[in-house]
Amino acid sequence: MAGPGFSQDLRLRQTQSLVLAPQLRQSLKILQVAALDLRSVIQEELQNNPTLEELPMDGISLEKAAEDHANEDHAQNGDGAGGEHTTSPNGNEPPEREQMDFSKEYEILTKLDDDWRDFMANAGGAQPFTSDDAERRQHFFDSLVSETSLQEHLMRQAEMTDLDKPAMTAMQHLIGSLDDRGFLTETPADVALQTELPLETVQIALQTLKTFEPAGIGAKDLGECLLLQLKAKGRSDSLAARIVRDHFVLLTRRRIPDIARKLGSAMEDVQVAIEEIGTLDPAPGRRFADDNNRVVVPDVTVEEDHGEWKITLNNDYIPRLRISNTYKEMIAKGSLSKDERDYVRERMRSGKFLINSIEQRQQTIERITREIIRAQEDFFKEGVSKLKPLTMTQIADVVGVHETTVSRAIANKFIKTPHGVFDFKFFFTSGYQADSGDAVSNTSVKEMIGELINLEDKSRPLSDQEIVAKLQEKGITLARRTVAKYREELGLLPSNLRRDFT
Repeated sequence: MAGPGFSQDLRLRQTQSLVLAPQLRQSLKILQVAALDLRSVIQEELQNNPTLEELPMDGISLEKAAEDHANEDHAQNGDGAGGEHTTSPNGNEPPEREQMDFSKEYEILTKLDDDWRDFMANAGGAQPFTSDDAERRQHFFDSLVSETSLQEHLMRQAEMTDLDKPAMTAMQHLIGSLDDRGFLTETPADVALQTELPLETVQIALQTLKTFEPAGIGAKDLGECLLLQLKAKGRSDSLAARIVRDHFVLLTRRRIPDIARKLGSAMEDVQVAIEEIGTLDPAPGRRFADDNNRVVVPDVTVEEDHGEWKITLNNDYIPRLRISNTYKEMIAKGSLSKDERDYVRERMRSGKFLINSIEQRQQTIERITREIIRAQEDFFKEGVSKLKPLTMTQIADVVGVHETTVSRAIANKFIKTPHGVFDFKFFFTSGYQADSGDAVSNTSVKEMIGELINLEDKSRPLSDQEIVAKLQEKGITLARRTVAKYREELGLLPSNLRRDFT
């Protein structure tokens, strides 16, 4: 019992929460995955749903299959067989057909505000890993070039040396301390303390490591990495080596006149030496980095056809599905028990929902693509410089879906255009209002900056303020710091480091 100083307040509160049915979750997933990944999602449902069957890839089209299934709902009623269309006594569609109306489910889909990725993060691990998943996974692994890691490559070289056991132990620790560039992340003293080996032993191992391939491995910094590569080429006494060894700071700032004056060399010779340095690898270890890049398969192809834009959806990786006639005939014959009939009907309903979801996915992507073309027609005609600002809300309003539906529909998907393959998200960008009143995307502005720098006089490169003035002439007003930000995002150096003294 509560004491006199306490009081209990028991209240009932009624709250509402949206719990996604499995079919809605599946529909969201189908909408979001790329064409290349969609097949595994469908194959999983094929394994779990005996009423579904896959047509040959050269069979009927996806649209025709969906239309056929929509016209075959009568088979679930158990009334009649073959191609007859059965109605209820009052002339209306049978009750089972009403159950195949998915308008309410799709209405929910278009209004969902919760991000699908949050759901996948919470529920992704609950899905079974099928044999088809394993086969597809292995296919991707087999498609990648399997290369030896940097550590394995170096240890194989170490095993061919005459290092004693303590030095080999030090070598293992040194190799393990390399970052992805091939640079040391620990000093020899640190390794000596960790391994309880004499510092001299660690230094012997390190000197041996620096002779391994690729040249430059085991350096403490970029300067030493470049010197090791020049040494491996027999260029330890070259002008390039002297510049790196004695004037590295001036080199990074491209102060060619200062370097030439300090070394007593002609600027032309210094420029040639710097060009030699430019051929060296600043991160020799990265050539062994894992390449996990996947092949990009466009989900949509846009081509110009007699002045019109033709949209082609990639259906190559989407299995053609239909409801098996065997199960429709089993229901029509009335040979199943009530539980068996209910199970088959539920599976058929699930299968039809899957087919409809795939069809709706393709239609949604096509409608979004068509509106992107309408909004970005200048891009499709002339290229990136004509890209305009565009938001997902603008497309959602025109297509008639929720903004989150657009976000899911374009996620992980690519579009092939006359100017290359782009992520769908590429077309959604903020921008600026030009003096002419035209909207210009920040992507287009970046391209303008890159073009200005590409065409500049290399002996007198444009400063950021001069670029601001050039853009102003085009009717685009930007702050100097914005130009500097975009230039850095393009990976372009400031003007003092772009100057060519030759």
